[in-house]
Amino acid sequence: MDLEVPTTFDERDWERPVDGGPLRFAVVGLGWFGPDVAIPAIAESDYCETTAVVSGDRKKAERVADETGVEHALTYDDFADGEVADAYDAVYVVTPNALHLPHVETAAELGKHVLCEKPLEATADRARQCVEACDEASVELMTAYRMQTTRSVRWVRDAVQDGAIGDPVQVRGAFGYNLIVAGEDTDQWRLDPDLAGGGPLMDLGVYPLNTARFVLDADPVAVYASTVEGPPEFDGLEKYCAFTMEFPDGAVAQCDTGYEVAGTNYFEVGGTHGRIRIDRPFDVDGDRRITVEREGEETTVEVDEPSEMVEEFDYFATGVLMDMDIGPDGEHGHFDVRTSEAIYESAESGRRIDL
Repeated sequence: MDLEVPTTFDERDWERPVDGGPLRFAVVGLGWFGPDVAIPAIAESDYCETTAVVSGDRKKAERVADETGVEHALTYDDFADGEVADAYDAVYVVTPNALHLPHVETAAELGKHVLCEKPLEATADRARQCVEACDEASVELMTAYRMQTTRSVRWVRDAVQDGAIGDPVQVRGAFGYNLIVAGEDTDQWRLDPDLAGGGPLMDLGVYPLNTARFVLDADPVAVYASTVEGPPEFDGLEKYCAFTMEFPDGAVAQCDTGYEVAGTNYFEVGGTHGRIRIDRPFDVDGDRRITVEREGEETTVEVDEPSEMVEEFDYFATGVLMDMDIGPDGEHGHFDVRTSEAIYESAESGRRIDL
């Protein structure tokens, strides 16, 4: 089949006319990502607005609300008590991993739809409780794998599923960086086992893990992994993780991630008749490059596309406002946490772990 690689992606393949709205968000968690990335993306979106911000620190909530023009500033306790609940329709949870569950449960109790950052929680059991809470309240729960709404990644998924490179047999993906060289403070929640649930696997490795599932449209049936323990300031967490996932049709995905590795950020699928690679697919709104190799010919394009965070929020809003099926849903996010636990089990035991 012919395959022309586009340089621009002008259409949302999920787009449909939206009635009503905007979908009003309470943003729960005001570390750098909430105020610096999420709230600006919501402001730029077509179908969303931020009407409340929530923090464990009242002064921070008030400062962020003032800086971003948001009407309501709440503490976690205010949020749990249902204060100004009529002011928002949905909740975006962007707290440390092990704090997702109580906020998801609060949102569900208040009848609010939930967009929850990845991983869904720090453990599979707590991720399952997130899913159950939203199911019982009949509210939507989406796990915020933003790359699934990125137009270039969706194009690659469709190309692979349409047989553009034959049968997919091999996936490779990596996402990591050198936290120390980057000058980051090691006294942070991502290096706290109780808050993070793991090291770079839970922070970065879930990106290639999940993208493999998305592009192959399949779930792994077994994993095999190894880890390298980090320095003392990593508090027993790994600094590097490599893992292999086996899929039911015979495809194999080999992925790695780390906090002490020069920046790695790519995803590629090899098939029986060709190969597709994306460079820098996991950056927040980073430029991307797609390379397609088929029949001895190679085509590379620099990709121009919209903000993936804007796409994510508008996709979620469209699903809620128009009763469109939303994916990745909560159960999808739960599966990734289960898989991550199996990866850690394999690394510790040295055995292949069936899922």
